[in-house]
Amino acid sequence: MIITDVKPYPVWGGNRNFFFVKVETDTGHYGIGEGGLTWRELACAEAVIHLKPHLIGQDASRIEHLWQTMYRGGFFPADKVVASAIGAIDIALWDLRGKALGVPVYDLLGGRVRDRVVCYPHAVGDTPEAIAQHSRELVNAGWKFIRFGLPSEGDVLEPARAVRHGVRQFAAIREAVGEDVEIIIDVHTRLDPPDAVRLCRDLEPYRPFFIEDPLRSENMHSFHQLARHVAVPLAAGEQFASKWDFRELIEQDLIQYCRVDLCICGGITESRKVAAWCETHYIALSPHNPLGPVSTAACLHLDLATSNFAVQELPRMPGTILPEVFPVQVPFVDGHLMPPTAPGLGVEFNEDAATEAGFRAGEGPQFRRLDGSFTNW
Repeated sequence: MIITDVKPYPVWGGNRNFFFVKVETDTGHYGIGEGGLTWRELACAEAVIHLKPHLIGQDASRIEHLWQTMYRGGFFPADKVVASAIGAIDIALWDLRGKALGVPVYDLLGGRVRDRVVCYPHAVGDTPEAIAQHSRELVNAGWKFIRFGLPSEGDVLEPARAVRHGVRQFAAIREAVGEDVEIIIDVHTRLDPPDAVRLCRDLEPYRPFFIEDPLRSENMHSFHQLARHVAVPLAAGEQFASKWDFRELIEQDLIQYCRVDLCICGGITESRKVAAWCETHYIALSPHNPLGPVSTAACLHLDLATSNFAVQELPRMPGTILPEVFPVQVPFVDGHLMPPTAPGLGVEFNEDAATEAGFRAGEGPQFRRLDGSFTNW
């Protein structure tokens, strides 16, 4: 099964772009992958074009070899753009391998260790009352987890005020859903250590499942300061592009949940190595997935085959996003992704629909402090 073409597809999905890669072979089989560097889709597409000569004419079954060639073949280690391109190609290669052998990808990863994958949605609401109501609706629909983001005031995020507002929202959600539903708050790297410590301490009485990305991700050492001062579970990793980025957080036991993004962190090949490393430190996997149907499918297969899995992010239920481009998506029932039985990832790709959807230029939202200075979105 020789690779004959590698095609990048930046695709408009109605309110944002997505990025997919199709790998074609001489047998007629194809694999589909997804990259995760949101708002930098065209950069990832160019990276795929640069990686393409390393792949044409190669045996598609040599997944690890091709990963090493792509990651190290340019001499400089892959950064987030190249790692995202590699991730999309790698996921497509796993999809191809499953299709060629007639088995789901989770069978290639050692087989299922669970029968279904519990997920969490994104609860929204500007006020504590509004987000509590939305959380009740989600629980009534079958979800077992609730996740919401650290609140802002339009395009202003002032840390002290955001912390106070976030604690009020968390308290309202806990009162609305009771003790049997787990709650996650995503700080989205918006706080520095003093404000992150204050948030974590104030949330302790409400028993968060974890606090996600409480600090910026450039300096892993800052988690030492945070971990010394708080007693809530911490989660991080969605912005990391390799297992080496995770090294300090894992080896120093600074997080309890790993937020690896398969579509940024080198695909299934690299992410399963991160998961295995986490297992040696009793760190549970909670993959980052704000993306499309292929990311959801890839996460599902890794989750099904990983013993130290906790919960899967799922803001977009299968079938609700890009149904024309992906007419077949993975199954979902009552807050859980279910094992697909089709070979490969279990999704089908309509190339014509992807081409027709095209790409639309745009940038992500931005936040500022009250004094006008820029801060993380």
